[in-house]
Amino acid sequence: MADPSSYRPEPGQIPDSPGVYKFRDEHRRVIYVGKAKSLRQRLASYFQDIAGLHPRTATMVTTAASVEWTVVSTEVEALQLEYSWIKEFDPRFNVKYRDDKSYPSLAVTLGEEYPRVQVMRGPKKKGVRYFGPYGHAWAIRETVDLMLRVFPVRTCSAGVFKRSAQIGRPCLLGYIGKCSAPCVGKVTPEEHRELAEDFCDFMAGRTGTYLSRLEKEMHAAAEEMEYEKAARLRDDIGALRRAMEKNAVVLADATDADLIAVAEDELEAAVQIFHVRGGRVRGQRGWVTDKVEAVDTAGLVEHALQQLYGEEKGEAVPKEVLVPALPEDTPTVNQWLAERRGSQVSLRIPQRGDKKALMETVHRNALQSLALHKTKRASDLTTRSRALEEIAEALDLDSAPLRIECFDISHLQGDDVVASMVVFEDGLARKSEYRRFQIKSHLGQDDVRSMHEVVSRRFRRYLQEKLKTGEWAPEDDGDAGPVPEDDGRPKRFAYPPQLVVVDGGQPQVAAAKRALEELGIDDVAVCGLAKRLEEVWLPGEDDPVVLPRTSEGLYLLQRVRDEAHRFAIQYQRSKRGKRLKSGPLDEVPGLGESRKQALVKHFGSVKKLKQATIDQICEVPGIGRKTAETVAAALAQAVPAGPAVNTATGEIIEDETPAPAGASSERGTEQ
Repeated sequence: MADPSSYRPEPGQIPDSPGVYKFRDEHRRVIYVGKAKSLRQRLASYFQDIAGLHPRTATMVTTAASVEWTVVSTEVEALQLEYSWIKEFDPRFNVKYRDDKSYPSLAVTLGEEYPRVQVMRGPKKKGVRYFGPYGHAWAIRETVDLMLRVFPVRTCSAGVFKRSAQIGRPCLLGYIGKCSAPCVGKVTPEEHRELAEDFCDFMAGRTGTYLSRLEKEMHAAAEEMEYEKAARLRDDIGALRRAMEKNAVVLADATDADLIAVAEDELEAAVQIFHVRGGRVRGQRGWVTDKVEAVDTAGLVEHALQQLYGEEKGEAVPKEVLVPALPEDTPTVNQWLAERRGSQVSLRIPQRGDKKALMETVHRNALQSLALHKTKRASDLTTRSRALEEIAEALDLDSAPLRIECFDISHLQGDDVVASMVVFEDGLARKSEYRRFQIKSHLGQDDVRSMHEVVSRRFRRYLQEKLKTGEWAPEDDGDAGPVPEDDGRPKRFAYPPQLVVVDGGQPQVAAAKRALEELGIDDVAVCGLAKRLEEVWLPGEDDPVVLPRTSEGLYLLQRVRDEAHRFAIQYQRSKRGKRLKSGPLDEVPGLGESRKQALVKHFGSVKKLKQATIDQICEVPGIGRKTAETVAAALAQAVPAGPAVNTATGEIIEDETPAPAGASSERGTEQ
């Protein structure tokens, strides 16, 4: 791990001008590429105190061994050069989007003498006009089949075209009217090219002109009593309308725009793009990336724009690009897009109306894409096996940890302190084994003590289960608690893990290890995963274990840690919400949810219940005299809440509404 000061450029050596810079490692491989308005200011930011850098940036500068830069004349040139270098060097610390599938496009080979309509995948070729991309190739073929009635453009391969020309007989499509048969000279090259250009215009969204023209021709043929021609034109109009219906109108003003949405978490991000032409969604595509550099949503958007339009020109860059966040240097990106298109491009965030609603749809697709990506990655058996083997090797375990338990502490400024335990077996979450804890040994914020308490309680229950079966006989453990009766129910803590993971660094790991040692357990490994640099800490070690960023083992540990964090926060928020919404009836011992609701329903409000006598309370079905006395005593001791005030009128609102009933205890909570 290199010290950044060892390769820091001398003061005044870096120019104060726009440019692009490269960090290289000790093997001269480019590991990061960036651009800057001022190279001097940007590069100086990398050589400050490492503790002040973002964790991912700190990892990058300590991996690098040298830095070099190239000065350019404008910020737009810097943007273009950055894209070119990222594509050329494939740096490990740059965000790189990878397609989650190979998307097909509808292509028209206008560069050929007789243009051909076909499905194409892969890199774009010169002289070919593309529409899409589409989600499925069959969707393109259905659309083309409908449109060939009106625009009978060639769709055959070069071999079929050449053979038909040699034998002087067209293929089947030529006989049924879905090809104009230029191979046998039924139309001239100029007439066929005009058909292809009309096809492209229609696909580009200029549909109204053709429909109006066909309708006029149909009516004219009907007036002249050419009914067969009129019927054929009617069918052509129907075919075009069906082709249009396959792409529903989403923007009423015939807008040409691309909508880009981002869904992200701490580790990965998914980007979805909807291509809207003529107000209709003409294509859709998506990417997924690891967040290997310190980048926010605006940065992800900028990278997506480079990936999307870096090699596009002309109408492939739309007039309008809608994004969830604007790049840091929006004017430069706007100018770059305008140069790619050849005219002005509007880059903005939709604020209201149909465009904002469509952006929400694109964002939902991005969320689903990210969730699907994580599910696929987690469900792959080979990947899970490799992850478990990597963890065993990194932590020096005797065997792969088939059962992993992770603990996390959650609180809000020391209040409602809770903990979670999540279980992964064979690399998959086993939610039926999840457990939640309320911290009992102390009040306030002390994650280390909380971790010690939770791990102690979990494994004390495990020892109790072993004691019942005779697998373990304690010498004198007065803290083990009473042995529960065997009631036939599944035991919550009967199975030990091979690995305990705690959310935190050295202090939390030490607390968990101490809890196990106090109980005499020495066959369960312990590690901690610290969020700052995603380092793995082991008990008693001064230095962490650093797994490669692309390691499946690290990815599994991160998923386990993030799941424990989510589960703990969910419980903490639920607990806090119930505490804030609790009422005086919640303090009555033995009063269940049904009888609370019966009391409030009978009297209409807690205020009227408080004014009722014991005899009146006894009139409620299910309420005996002893319970009525307890309710009356609890309500008499309750502290009255302050009066509610209508902020619009200033008047005091009488409390005549039913008080919210307290919630029952959560299933799966270890009290």
